[in-house]
Amino acid sequence: MSKFSLKINGKTLEVDVDDSTPMLWVLRDHLKLVGTKYGCGIAQCGACTVHLGDNAIRSCQLPVSSVGNQEITTIEGLSENGDHPVQKAWLEIDVPQCGYCQAGQIMSATALLKRNPSPSDEEIETAMNGNICRCGTYVRIKKAIKMAVSETQNA
Repeated sequence: MSKFSLKINGKTLEVDVDDSTPMLWVLRDHLKLVGTKYGCGIAQCGACTVHLGDNAIRSCQLPVSSVGNQEITTIEGLSENGDHPVQKAWLEIDVPQCGYCQAGQIMSATALLKRNPSPSDEEIETAMNGNICRCGTYVRIKKAIKMAVSETQNA
């Protein structure tokens, strides 16, 4: 076991875990940040997506020992009151059906908009490819991303 001092959602948190423990399990089991979901365990579905710095990454395959001093943002840390433009658009468009994949979807969408504030349809599809929604809400996801773009441009 090793002690890690992690920057998560603007706070420094300490954990004592094996070096190879995936961040998904550090977040869920050790820090009780359960918004990040387990989907496949092989970084293929996107349910476990968090931000490492400004990049969307799959936390199920990210060992805690590789995080270093980089900031991690989970769905809980995206906005204090759930009022990030993407979160607001998600609610306005009524994107979730079962909701299981939505935290990962939102984290991927916000990373996209951070690096590209006005993505084309193709850029949205490329960025969101690999985030699987078993309910098939892809049309609403794309519409919500476009709404968030519009909201941030008009703000």
